[in-house]
Amino acid sequence: MMAERRVVLAHTTILRWVQRYVPEFEKCWSRYARDVDGSWRCDETYIKVRGHWTYLYRAVDKGGRTVDFLLSERRDVAAAKRFFYNAIRHHGMPRVITLDAYAASHRAIRELKSEGSMSRRVRIRSSKYLNNIVEQDHRRIKQRIVPMLGFKRFDTATITISGIELAEKIKKAQFKIGKLMSRPATASAVWAAVLAC
Repeated sequence: MMAERRVVLAHTTILRWVQRYVPEFEKCWSRYARDVDGSWRCDETYIKVRGHWTYLYRAVDKGGRTVDFLLSERRDVAAAKRFFYNAIRHHGMPRVITLDAYAASHRAIRELKSEGSMSRRVRIRSSKYLNNIVEQDHRRIKQRIVPMLGFKRFDTATITISGIELAEKIKKAQFKIGKLMSRPATASAVWAAVLAC
């Protein structure tokens, strides 16, 4: 896009823009967020930061809409608890959570229930077939991350992934923007309308 406009930029300039503006964009868009379904599919995938594998916890609902994500240096009970706690805080209590067979995630949910941070009525199930939705959704994120040269810092990785997740949510129509736009418009017009409010 910049090359078409004959603007020459270093990739570090774009990285600085991402780090500076993604948190602001998230605040603007969050006002228009649609509710997600109460049936969540949760899974982890791997992302390299400083040459080491880190763990990206992600959840989508049964319709494929993004629920939440968490980048963690460890794949353990504490990280899983933090992920579920944040997802519940942002989206409310789910009806059912579908997990893979990884024991730490199951233990994290048991502990959250015993602490009272999660309702005991939340049903937990393991199903590789039902988790195909979240595993397929990981591809959207990986397609953006793989061509990058790699992340050098953990906080930079977290903000960059937030921006990628935000762009994917916009593509999935997870925001109510009908009141802002009277008719279908270009992506830049939608962005301008959201940021103007």
